[in-house]
Amino acid sequence: MPPLRLERHLFLMRSQNPLFSHGDAQLFLAWRDGRVVGRISAQYDEHYDEPGTGMFGFLELEDAPDIVPGLLEAAASWLRAQGRSRMVGPMDFTMNDEVGVMLEGFERMPFVRQPWHPPYYAARCEEAGLEKAVDLLMYELVISDRSKILPVVFKLAERVQPRHGITIRRMSRRSLRRDLDRFAEVYNEAWSENWGFVPYGKRDLDVYAQEMQLVFDRNWYMVAETESGETAAVAITVPDINQVLVKMQGRVLPFGWLHYLRKKWIIDRVRVGFLGVKHAYQHTGVAAALYVEHFDTASRTPQKWGEMGWILESNKNMNRAMEAMGGRVVRRFRVYERVL
Repeated sequence: MPPLRLERHLFLMRSQNPLFSHGDAQLFLAWRDGRVVGRISAQYDEHYDEPGTGMFGFLELEDAPDIVPGLLEAAASWLRAQGRSRMVGPMDFTMNDEVGVMLEGFERMPFVRQPWHPPYYAARCEEAGLEKAVDLLMYELVISDRSKILPVVFKLAERVQPRHGITIRRMSRRSLRRDLDRFAEVYNEAWSENWGFVPYGKRDLDVYAQEMQLVFDRNWYMVAETESGETAAVAITVPDINQVLVKMQGRVLPFGWLHYLRKKWIIDRVRVGFLGVKHAYQHTGVAAALYVEHFDTASRTPQKWGEMGWILESNKNMNRAMEAMGGRVVRRFRVYERVL
């Protein structure tokens, strides 16, 4: 699934990527006989919740046993020079970007912001001495099939407005940047105890808003609010632009833009990327209301199914919620670690 080349160039530019306002990175290539056979990044993020930890990412390599050790040592040496004592990854550049090495789901085309790797990647990483830090799960949901949802989800959803005065509204293009502040308010609280948490700041949201304009679909961007206007929960679900990018083959010109203009007729699946509830409202059933809203939306849009996640394997509440909606694990990614 070739990424859009222009987008990747912008992502790596120090003037464009918000990582460089609160961290730093170095990129490395592995060469053999005059050609590139591997790549890796080393980076640190002052917003990362574990001091002294650096990251590696953008891992790509040919299937040879001597490539990964050299790449990892290059990244580790740079991180040691930055005063880091531990390295985790891969992540491009943060936990809010593409994360992990694929362990399951090789037969499936990746969704937006999902990595894909051949099976030998995990074997080469473990041969090089990397140890498991955590696994991340992706669930498949057929969001047009209400029969797969446990009845208790509908009961909880029905009580949200009459009992707690919480209603769900859609974001708009005009309000998107302001609503992303609401998103960050929920995300920075609801995800704060998750492994590898990295908060969203103003600069991150400015860039995120620009990226979201390219894939924005009012049907799938939701805010749950109280009668006084306080944000209780947020859900951002992204129509899978990868279905368009695969036709563009990484290029806007000469004819890639035509596929982009036809995206609403091409995309039939979504990625549920963020669905979070503030701690004070987690007893209200607002999460159930957002789940049901997704199923109702699928009944009137071309997008009938999708994937939810990633979800930490240790997040028992979210994993139970996915099972309650008939979800099944279809991909697994592993984040590795090494003491420096």
